[in-house]
Amino acid sequence: MLSENSDFTSVDLSEFLDKDTLLEEESETGIVVLTPRQKVIVDELKQRVSMYNPERLEQFNKRMADLRRLNADIAEFPSLLAKAYLTAETRTPQNLVELLVSDSEYGETVLQLPSKATLGKGFLVAKIHTFSSLTKLAIQVNQSAEDSTKLSPDPEAAFNEEEVPVIVSSKLIQAFKDETASMMFLLLAEDVYLNLVKDKSLDIDFRRQLATSLLLLWEHRADQNITDISPVLTNVWKARRTLAPAFGTMMGTSELIMFSFQMDEVWSKFIRTQLENPEVNQAMEEFLFGISYEHISKLKRLLREKGIGSIGRDEVSKFLGEDVKTDVREDYKDFYTQYSIRRDNARARSRLNLDGPHRTLEDHFIRFVMEQNREKQNNDSFAK
Repeated sequence: MLSENSDFTSVDLSEFLDKDTLLEEESETGIVVLTPRQKVIVDELKQRVSMYNPERLEQFNKRMADLRRLNADIAEFPSLLAKAYLTAETRTPQNLVELLVSDSEYGETVLQLPSKATLGKGFLVAKIHTFSSLTKLAIQVNQSAEDSTKLSPDPEAAFNEEEVPVIVSSKLIQAFKDETASMMFLLLAEDVYLNLVKDKSLDIDFRRQLATSLLLLWEHRADQNITDISPVLTNVWKARRTLAPAFGTMMGTSELIMFSFQMDEVWSKFIRTQLENPEVNQAMEEFLFGISYEHISKLKRLLREKGIGSIGRDEVSKFLGEDVKTDVREDYKDFYTQYSIRRDNARARSRLNLDGPHRTLEDHFIRFVMEQNREKQNNDSFAK
């Protein structure tokens, strides 16, 4: 651990916390079991389960109790935002920030991370699995309620609004899907922050800011940047599925750009200002086509040699001579799997100094958002 006499200026990390996002059911660790929004939809689903699928209620309650117990256990570990007296040393937030920015290795970092960071990640994964299960349960309860209405012994009951059961709305089911995806983006953000913190091509002060954001994410398992970004990336992911780009012509990129101008202002600005960067463009191609830079390059060369303008997704494997997955589902697991493949490929290229993107599209976009926020904060401070 680095000395407490670091040159890094001590800062009050609480200044980085958005007071409007303080969450309910917060233990001493600050890790949240349920946000206010999550509590509303969980309570509503619990009511529906008790009415229409009571045999599942005990398991429902047990799963939520398991999350609270896990959170309480993590509460026993020292806060990452305060001075902590460990078994053989004293640890401060500034020590952790300096340790993060000084470590340039891209290998597995699990043994270098604080225990609370690793345990909190496990809690987040358990919470994601819980919400995924609750989404499926909501759909089942919805079906059970509909079936009970159809099987009503009174033929006139189906036409009596007072007798028709209140089923789980599609809005509630979608809310569970959105919350699950949002938590997945927190896992993704942790990877992105670690990537960028280690990137010595970035300004050291910016890397320290990223390290501070990482500590806050570990402490609370919440991040305001990702709360703002996740709906944008979700919409881009949905667009990537529906645009079905023509391989070889990169027509899909043009379509995505046109679609982007109808989306979030920050994403539109990112597309307008960053896509001219070759690496961002390459990362965009990987994201859009769902195959590696190496496969894209090979496919372009083969199509050029054969004089073929473009092919569809289902023809990619045939032209490459190997089984390549290009189809995607509207599923948070598929999103994260595809991201992790691109992340690992980018790290390998960076380590071996190979051609192709050394960062993922998510790396570039989250970095862009944080730089924009940093610039806005500086301008606001200057205006005062």
